[in-house]
Amino acid sequence: MGRYLAGRLLSTLIVLIIVSFISFCIMQMVPGDPALVMAGAAAPADEVQRIREQFGLDQPFHVQMLRWYAGMLQGDLGQSITLGRSVVTAIVERLPSTIALAFLSFLITLVFGIVAGVAAALKQDSWIDHTIMTVAVIGVSVPSFWIGLIMIIGFAVMVDWLPAGGYVTIAESPALWFKSLVLPSIALALLQMGLLARITRASMIEVLRQDFVRTAQAKGLPRWIVVGKHAFMNVMIPVVTVIGIVFSLLLSGSVVIETVFSIPGLGRLMATSIVTRDYPVIQGALLITAAMFVLINLAVDVLYAYLDPRIHYD
Repeated sequence: MGRYLAGRLLSTLIVLIIVSFISFCIMQMVPGDPALVMAGAAAPADEVQRIREQFGLDQPFHVQMLRWYAGMLQGDLGQSITLGRSVVTAIVERLPSTIALAFLSFLITLVFGIVAGVAAALKQDSWIDHTIMTVAVIGVSVPSFWIGLIMIIGFAVMVDWLPAGGYVTIAESPALWFKSLVLPSIALALLQMGLLARITRASMIEVLRQDFVRTAQAKGLPRWIVVGKHAFMNVMIPVVTVIGIVFSLLLSGSVVIETVFSIPGLGRLMATSIVTRDYPVIQGALLITAAMFVLINLAVDVLYAYLDPRIHYD
């Protein structure tokens, strides 16, 4: 296992280098001048040139890239062009709200997605199965931002049960923190919940038809032991694969949801930085997001060995 983890961590480093190089190249090719955005359309040419020189935007491509990599090796992702602070500081300020949103959405997806999938499989071809799968298809098909807008109208505007947007830190008020995340978490989770429910249902139906399940039923074991101990544990391998994908999609989907609900997270920071051409922030946020994606995939692979004793990483 140790050798496998060392190899995966090395491949993770290679992936991050490739991602950082591609993102840096794309930022250089994107049309627009961040110095002009920062100075304003009516700013004189010498002011725009001064800003270019201040942030090194007037230097050749290879010089900017080498300087960025040199700073990255020291833990410095550069200076934000529009925020007036370092990229690391800007990301650290926004990351907790994104992680909180993704984690709460992940819990909602995990609990309701798996429970709905198992229930649909146990009641195959019944009205329960058809209802759950219909809701799952709707959840997969409807865009999360549209669901978010409908939930704002229904639960914030019409009945005023929950806030329409904004974010309160857990240190300020745990109750208000939870209330500020309820609507965006549900809106973000519905899409992935439908995906997880469909995969769980299909896997559970396949396992319930296996001989070892029929043997357990023939022995007279209670239904909950047959389903919970024998069938469900064999369903977890494909489900864990989907769970890893789901968590990654929740992180990427937070860009839209954070914008809709005005949550000051990493996704909204990236969206704002794209508009203002703040290249250092975009590159740093992409690097952090890629690192989280790769680490999630690594955690999923390690879970395989725990769930299935037949899997060994030598």
